[in-house]
Amino acid sequence: MSDDPASRTALIVGSTGLSGRTLAQLLTERGWTVYGLARKPAQDIPGLLPVAADLLDPRTLGPALAGVRPTHVFFTSWLRQETEALNIDVNSAMVRNLLDAVRPQGSVQHVALVTGLKHYLGPFDAYAQGESLPVTPLREDQPRLDLPNFYYAQEDEVYVGAARDGFTWSVHRPHTLIGKAVGNAMNLGTTLAVYASLCRASGQPFRWPGSGAQWSGLSDVTDARVLAEQLVWAAETPAAHDQAFNVVNGDVFRWSRLWGRIADWFGVEAAGFGGVVHTLEAELAGQGPAWAALAAQHGLAEPDLNRLASAWHTDLDLSRPIEVMTDMSRSRALGFSVYQNTEESFFDLFEQLRRDRLIP
Repeated sequence: MSDDPASRTALIVGSTGLSGRTLAQLLTERGWTVYGLARKPAQDIPGLLPVAADLLDPRTLGPALAGVRPTHVFFTSWLRQETEALNIDVNSAMVRNLLDAVRPQGSVQHVALVTGLKHYLGPFDAYAQGESLPVTPLREDQPRLDLPNFYYAQEDEVYVGAARDGFTWSVHRPHTLIGKAVGNAMNLGTTLAVYASLCRASGQPFRWPGSGAQWSGLSDVTDARVLAEQLVWAAETPAAHDQAFNVVNGDVFRWSRLWGRIADWFGVEAAGFGGVVHTLEAELAGQGPAWAALAAQHGLAEPDLNRLASAWHTDLDLSRPIEVMTDMSRSRALGFSVYQNTEESFFDLFEQLRRDRLIP
């Protein structure tokens, strides 16, 4: 593999999402040729070459990629379905169709797949449930759960493609991602920013929506910038090939402290865990008109609450019955040393959202 970034061509699958968008910005800044594949590709990232394609339609996927010769494929996309069985069918097909579409070019050297901690905690249908909850910190050598999981199906498609076509691979398992994306299905940071903004406008307290275990236990998160750095590091580091890596900021925190810090940033009153879970889905239900009015009042760029807030996923994270933190020894031992302060992850995001007129 050449050390010259100009000789590397990346195909980012899911370039409009939290991880894909941040990765595209990093790679273009470092001189890579970068293609971004999505059904509606981003047009606002300087240097990104858009590819409009549907991963579930092989008839159009091949022609869309006919002129693209990627050396590196970064797969950061998924589609939520009503059941885990459908998640497996749809999301494994997306990986398989993409690898089949780039195969004729014979150019792919490395494929990176982004999954997450549901690898250890279970799928949406059985998330952090049951009698045998995993021991934390979560480690990459923990065996797969005896449950259907679309992350496993996606990994297996990569393994099959690598054995067939001879490319190396890496799998990346972030905790909750913090970063900017609009229309993203899993976006805790922006969801909390929207909730805090509504609390401030209405004079209501910023009330903790989750469990006592999450409120008082240790946790960590993944800044999308840290994930992007690890994706590039693993692609460029031979010792990191053909391995799976956890990826988090490198610090731990308790929501019982961070919640008040977030409330202070927005100038609202914080209310902690009071013994009862108050889901954000319930808190934000029916708040669409209030957000639209706030957007009109402040000239915000996105009046649709559902394009910014993903309350269902934030509830999933904050209502877990155990504390969840992640071990990063495997990548640290191989030289990956990127660190990000978690409070700054949130505050950097809030400042960006305000700068981009997504929150008042």
